[in-house]
Amino acid sequence: MALKMAIPNKGRLNEKSVQMLNQAGLEFDDADERKLYANVKRRDLSVMFLRASDIVRFVHSGAVDMGITGKDLVLEQDADVKLLDELNFGHCRLSVAAPEGSGIDTVDDVKDGMTVATSFPSMTKRYFAKLGKKVQIEQISGAAEITPHLGVAQIIVDLVSSGSTLKMNRLKEIAVIAESQAVVIANKKAYKEQKEQMEEIVSAIRSVLDAENKKYLMADVPTSKLDDIRKFFPGIAGPTVMNIMDRTDIVAIHVVIDKDKVYDAIVRLKKMGATGILITPIDRMVP
Repeated sequence: MALKMAIPNKGRLNEKSVQMLNQAGLEFDDADERKLYANVKRRDLSVMFLRASDIVRFVHSGAVDMGITGKDLVLEQDADVKLLDELNFGHCRLSVAAPEGSGIDTVDDVKDGMTVATSFPSMTKRYFAKLGKKVQIEQISGAAEITPHLGVAQIIVDLVSSGSTLKMNRLKEIAVIAESQAVVIANKKAYKEQKEQMEEIVSAIRSVLDAENKKYLMADVPTSKLDDIRKFFPGIAGPTVMNIMDRTDIVAIHVVIDKDKVYDAIVRLKKMGATGILITPIDRMVP
């Protein structure tokens, strides 16, 4: 039975999901941005392109078996799904914000009867109820930042990434309700039936993400510097050292390093007398 997987149909989550699946070797057959689904080449897998919020509902109901979406949407719908993995991209937070100069500097300043504009009514209701505050919730579909200036609401609850949009609209963040990022979720019944295939897909995705901040370094180094190499390049299991034909004074090393250490690594290698230094990207890292 073909596995049905859903990914967001637009935005940053879409672009990252498509790139990630392709890099994992799950290439779409005849994919087009206008299509609602695509088959994966040489795999018993179909990918559906859906709204991120709909993915949660469809995975919950079993219309699709698994999907990539935002954790905030899973929390908002309080969906009974299985969380397979957190993907460490699409980071944002659901925050409470108030107009600058309003005198509302913390959630303690929020009074009973105040109106909160949000497209996350369930999480907002649960949050303020937990604080014992009786607020009025004005559900909107977008552009929450404008509502205080229109007199529709005194405060808002919205997703915040860098905070620049709030600042642009003269709003300040006064509390964080929840942190969010992209996640892989599965229908619980489907997971029991197709656990192995789902975990293979999650493992493939994880191998791509693990490789993103790594580089593969190769260089020819003097044999006399091998002790220094071992100390400076611990790698995953230490550097790989290979003999070079007809040379006893030089060996070739291969090692995986963090992307942010590439500059220092090259400087250090040159000081050691290394030559033929080569840095390449890594598509996947499979433990």
